[in-house]
Amino acid sequence: MRLLRLLCLALLLPVTSWAGECPAWMNHEFQRLHSSKTVNFCDLAAGKVVLVVNTASQCGFTPQFKGLEALYQTYKERGLVIIGFPSDSFWQEHDDAAKTATVCYENYGVTFPMLATSAVRGDDANAIFQHLNAEAGAPRWNFYKYLLDKQGNVIKRFGATTKPDDTGLTVEIEALLQ
Repeated sequence: MRLLRLLCLALLLPVTSWAGECPAWMNHEFQRLHSSKTVNFCDLAAGKVVLVVNTASQCGFTPQFKGLEALYQTYKERGLVIIGFPSDSFWQEHDDAAKTATVCYENYGVTFPMLATSAVRGDDANAIFQHLNAEAGAPRWNFYKYLLDKQGNVIKRFGATTKPDDTGLTVEIEALLQ
């Protein structure tokens, strides 16, 4: 009878977060863009194909936000999440998070997760980019894209000139979503 009660209790408990199984390199808290709220990267990535992008709101590639949002809308129901990391590592990001948020949310209609501005290269790179840089190489400019599979493995790095609707990128995403 006691075993039956424990089993019933276990069925009523919520499923544990992916953060417990997530790779250690992904298990980090980040502040959301222009917010006091934080989020664990594992919770954003849990069981999803992930496209990590280092962004800047004053860059010639900034219009890629529109394409990234379209990509997100196309694939989010199938399990893709895009996670943006605004960065001033290339000296093209606003110092004011409110201005960065305006560019992302108001000018380009971004709905995918955007995190607070942080470094993406060098010794002060955030924890996610420290790993990405070691695995696939540091970004050479803004809007580098890092594709991760559902287990958190780094699959491929795409340069700034690779547009979000590039066939090479979308084919890789579709293969991982299968």
